Order: sequence, then C-alpha cells, then structure tokens
Amino acid sequence: MQQRVVVVGGGFAGSSVARALDEVADVVLVEPKDAFVYAAATLRAVVDESWQKQVFYPYDHLLTRGRVVHDQARLVSPNLVRVSAHDALPADYLVLATGTSYPFPARFLENRAADAVAHLSRMREALARCERVLLVGAGPVGLELAGELTSAFPGLAVTVVEQEPDILTTGDYLPELRHSVRHQLEKRGVTFVVGAPLGHLPPVDVGTYGQFTVETTTGARVEAQMWFRCFGTRARTEYLDDELSVGLRHDGTIPVTQHLNVHGQRTVFAIGDTADIGENKRISAARDHATVVAQNITDLIEGREPSATYTPAPERIVLALGPDAGAAQITRDDGSRMVLGPRATSEIKGKDLSTYAMSRLFAGPQGIDVR
Repeated sequence: MQQRVVVVGGGFAGSSVARALDEVADVVLVEPKDAFVYAAATLRAVVDESWQKQVFYPYDHLLTRGRVVHDQARLVSPNLVRVSAHDALPADYLVLATGTSYPFPARFLENRAADAVAHLSRMREALARCERVLLVGAGPVGLELAGELTSAFPGLAVTVVEQEPDILTTGDYLPELRHSVRHQLEKRGVTFVVGAPLGHLPPVDVGTYGQFTVETTTGARVEAQMWFRCFGTRARTEYLDDELSVGLRHDGTIPVTQHLNVHGQRTVFAIGDTADIGENKRISAARDHATVVAQNITDLIEGREPSATYTPAPERIVLALGPDAGAAQITRDDGSRMVLGPRATSEIKGKDLSTYAMSRLFAGPQGIDVR
C-alpha cells in the first residue's frame, strides 16, 4: 500500500505540497474550510465585490487521487492526527501548514465560503454609510487596508492608531519605505496617531457600523463609525502534542532544519507561516517550501535520503495602497536594498494578485463567486 502523507492546513503552502505529492502517496489534506482562501486578495475584496471570485477556490478541484477532510485538527502527534474525539488519521509523513491567525478582514473565521461572503457583504453595506473609520495597528495589514479604503472611498476619513512611535516598526524596513507609505496615505487624508495605545478598544464589533469615541492613553480622541483590528498575529500551532511542541518559538512558529523537517523529527515537516525561517511571509516562499518538502518526502518514500534544502530568497516587501499606489522594498543581487515607488509596486502586486498561480494549483474554475 502507498504510504500516507497527512497535510494539516490547506493554505497556499499546504495545498501546494498536497497537490505535488498526489501522484506518489496517499495524500490526506485536513482543512476545516470548504474553499481555499486566497489571502493575497482579501483586503481588495473588502472594498470591491468583484474580487470575491478571486478569493475563494473549491477544494474539490485540488486533488485527483487524494482526499480532503473538512475538519479541524484537534491534537497532532508525529504519526497521528486527531480530528475529533473518536476519529484519527494515521500518518507515515506529516506536513504542518496551518499558517498564521490574522484578524478579519485579512482572514475569515467562517469555514463556509458562503458565510464569509455574506459577512463581507454586510460589512461593505455598513462601510458605505461610514464617514470615519479607525484602524488599530500600523503594520503591513493596517497600512494596506488604509490604502484600499481611501482608494475606494476618497472622501472617507481614516485614522490609524499605533502604539509604537512610527509605522512599520516590526521588521527590517528602510526609513525610505516608511516615508513613502506614510506620505502617500497622508496625501489622501489619513491621520496617524502614534506613540500610545488606545485606553480601550471600541465597544462595537470589528467591521460593523456604530458611532463611538475612543482615546489613547495620552488623551488623543478618535471618533469613528467602524473599526478594524490590524494587530495580533500568531502561528496556529496550538494543536501540537507535547512532543511536537518542544522548541516552539514565542510566536508559535516551529523550528525547522534546512530540509524543512521539524527538529528531531525525520518524517514531520513544517512549511509556510508555520515554520520559523526568518523571512517575510509571501506566496513565493510558501511555494518554494512546498517544492522542497515534496521532493524530500518523495526521497524518503523511495528509500533515499532527503535531497532538497531550502535557502530563503532575497527579501522583498510589497505594500500596495490600493490598485495604483504603494511602495516596495527589494534586495539587489549585490545584497543592497532599495525602495520602489507606486508604479513599480502596482506592477508587482498586480502579478501577485493574478489568478495564474491559482489556476495552476486548482484545476477547474478560476475561483467561485458565492452570492
């Protein structure tokens, strides 16, 4: 009988490795959602309904021989994945690819695509009534969301509150990148309130309409009718048993070797946002992780030592501020870094948001528009 590979998590990394191994192993993908969520397009879908069909892709077009188990991994051991109190999946090889938890709207809590789309629709209707919106957190997600909102709603007043003294303080960002992003957003009327946290979060749910006033701990007042939480990310590894939890980093990521197997585990691998690799999380990296792990599991199945190693590509940071604006930071061949302006950034982001990668991964429709 073919050896079984259980992949936990159906994001880009997990789906890619599952598809790559579909012909050489008995592949089981454990994923509670009924459709793949293309996270790169979710913030654009917040303001543009037409983008919904580029966000959700049905899993029934992913594998031809393997299967998808639509359930939550409750407890994962090196050779066993428990999906309920009574059901478990034995595994000869295990791939951990559950990614990172992000607040709505960068990620969706709903497991059914239809429910997620309904949530988006209600939020858009409420957003159209707003005059002021508050974003809490000035990291990449908060800044990109500010760009999408002000691009789609030019008259909308957006305030970004950040407890640190500047934007983009977590990460190796050049000052020129911060300046470019802040300058572009301030030209659109975005207000930055930095250097102090809010005394308390707004009393209304994220993404719902409701008049409120909040203050920072230094007394700066902010009035708005809607708010979004753009901070608080952590790798989703809470399901690991004691053996696999050894060595977890403070952010929940899992230390891996150059072959991307978990330290001390020959047949357990971690990829995508789940792995502690020290690089910016991006689709191209997830795809490369999947390629390395697919080769190494194939090697092991066929009686060879793992042959593929992973070396992070030169760092690239792309911050789109709507369809026609943004800034990017790239690394040249000589190791030096430079910042790109709005036009080049839009071209890069346009390629990132194209459906080409999705059409290669999910044979069949170019996504689903659930209404």
